Amino acid sequence: MTSEETDESRTKTSEETDISRTKSEETDLTRTKTSEETDISRTKIKFLIEGNGEAEGELVRFLAPRTIDMILRKLPIEGRAALWKEEVYFETPIKMGEEKAKGTVENGTIAFWPMGSAVCIFYGVSQPYSRVNILGKVTKNLEVFKQVKSGTKIRIEALVNQGTLPPQV
Repeated sequence: MTSEETDESRTKTSEETDISRTKSEETDLTRTKTSEETDISRTKIKFLIEGNGEAEGELVRFLAPRTIDMILRKLPIEGRAALWKEEVYFETPIKMGEEKAKGTVENGTIAFWPMGSAVCIFYGVSQPYSRVNILGKVTKNLEVFKQVKSGTKIRIEALVNQGTLPPQV
């Protein structure tokens, strides 16, 4: 091997190392970015149910971004419960149309009902009266909604200790 061939070989090895390092850095950056996006796209909330306790949930922004943004801007939201099958819902001041609306939901779903301007919590085997914008899921204490009576006050707040919103002063 000549001196020129050795120098050329070293240069290729150095370039390959730089390319490998750059790809590794890009992967790390992608992992970090994905983690940050997860924090931004998911907001933890708390339901305060008068006389019955609390429940927690998570709003997932990509399910209905405009609806969720509007709800987050209006928090805290409060209303009086109404019941339909195995669903608790309450009217809100939010006026939104359908956004990725569905006619079927799973147990534990949090949704917005455009026809009634209401937030809905499906706690059992039930389907919406009409299409709803899916917002997320109840993540803790879903059973509390089974005890809600018509007219019970329900309040939704952001869970501030989870890094979703700054504490209110």
